[in-house]
Amino acid sequence: MDTPASHGAEARADFIGAAPSLLRVKGYDMAYVEAGAGRPLLLVHGSLCDYRYWRPQMVPLAARRRVIALSLRHYWPEAWDGSGEGFSAQQHADDVAAFVAALDAGPVDLVGHSRGGTVAWLLARQQPALLRSLVLADPALAVGAGEPSTDLDRGGFRRRALALIRGGDADAGLALFVDTVSGAGTWEQMVPGLRRMMRDNANTLIGQAVEPAETVSTAAAQSLRLPLLLVGGAHSPAPYPAILQALAALLPGAEHATIPGASHAMNLWNAPAFNRALESFLPAA
Repeated sequence: MDTPASHGAEARADFIGAAPSLLRVKGYDMAYVEAGAGRPLLLVHGSLCDYRYWRPQMVPLAARRRVIALSLRHYWPEAWDGSGEGFSAQQHADDVAAFVAALDAGPVDLVGHSRGGTVAWLLARQQPALLRSLVLADPALAVGAGEPSTDLDRGGFRRRALALIRGGDADAGLALFVDTVSGAGTWEQMVPGLRRMMRDNANTLIGQAVEPAETVSTAAAQSLRLPLLLVGGAHSPAPYPAILQALAALLPGAEHATIPGASHAMNLWNAPAFNRALESFLPAA
């Protein structure tokens, strides 16, 4: 199976750092990078990640549009110690809404991966006028009454990972988290840049470990009027396939894409296929 580690030098190049720009929104300096010109495509990362997560998308997708990847509040390059307020999916959705408004570039095409899918969903529900379209890639959403097959807690793995990190074994905690969401052995196969990014963001689990899941109700789903693409990795572990299936049942107008040879981090495992799926779905730039 293809993994982020197997792309060799190409994968390592994806994580070469670039100096971000800063945009102050809601009293916070949001770091972001961008490439290209035209209609904006905004990429929102998930757990333990930041704007660097989207390196494999920046240049290819910028050929036709303005591509922007941001870091959510308290993620790198901030060195958050876990204290204070401001870490929640709702806070992050409010921040992204303010970021979009501050760009003053019109509505954006929004992509949210994993926990970033929760943030994107909240924004789409609450301020749809800011968006042209929505892409949810293995979103961390509870659906309906929360069937066991869509359980996001999976034995409290976030709290267990955080306990290991706080106990001084950060890599063991990160390995537990990553292997739970992407499959056994993923942490060991990761390229150094990916591991560095997740170590940089380890303290964000302090906020996330106590964060309740966002539930998608039938009424909320039926009120969504945006063009929607649901994306999954062909080898994404439970509960993501069941979540996508449940969302598809509630959102019959959604388009679907499965990224072959890929697990949860599908934009890294098979970046060309992921990028093609976005290009096929996105409105003309």
